[in-house]
Amino acid sequence: MRYDTLVFDLDGTLSDPLLGTLRCMNFALTCHKLQPRSEAEIRRRIGPPLEETLSLFADSDDEQFIRQLVDSYRERYGEFGYAENKLYPDIPETLQALKAAGYRMAVCTSKLRANAVKILRLFELDGYFDFVSGPDYGMKKSDQLRELLASGEIGPQAIMIGDRAVDLSAAHSNQLASAGVLWGYGDREELEQEKPAFIFESPQALRDTFLS
Repeated sequence: MRYDTLVFDLDGTLSDPLLGTLRCMNFALTCHKLQPRSEAEIRRRIGPPLEETLSLFADSDDEQFIRQLVDSYRERYGEFGYAENKLYPDIPETLQALKAAGYRMAVCTSKLRANAVKILRLFELDGYFDFVSGPDYGMKKSDQLRELLASGEIGPQAIMIGDRAVDLSAAHSNQLASAGVLWGYGDREELEQEKPAFIFESPQALRDTFLS
């Protein structure tokens, strides 16, 4: 199948968010008199929606309280956390080659769109993407893809590319193809369970496949 639109996840796929996520998560928790979490605990939760992770760490399903935690997290992230990302090696070269080959490209992330755009601009990647999709509060990635399909922003020949099972399952729930990447936070076993069309070990492998 010829894919016409490559839809990339951001965290764990284009850039590594660990430092900013760690600091912002613990900022939000301690601001509300909750215990900070270890790097290992937070690392495991990079990928799913922020609301789910904070609900888990707070051991609370109080929607108003979770919203306050999210707001505290995003307060620090919008000022400092976005700049604590690190770009994965070979990502700019990969995006440049795919864009030159005529692919339409987009980002679909669980981050606020404004923060995602800040990260892309920080690394001078924003020019490669036709649009950036971020969620409304409480929105899942599957809902984002469904809205993109309904609006015509993407069509059935789009493929979702991400590092966690949540990225791939969001694609499949919308009858879209998916591809997993192994340089982020999901391992091969996690990704293989979702039966993606591809699993890539490096950005170069991704580039070579879509250019072949």
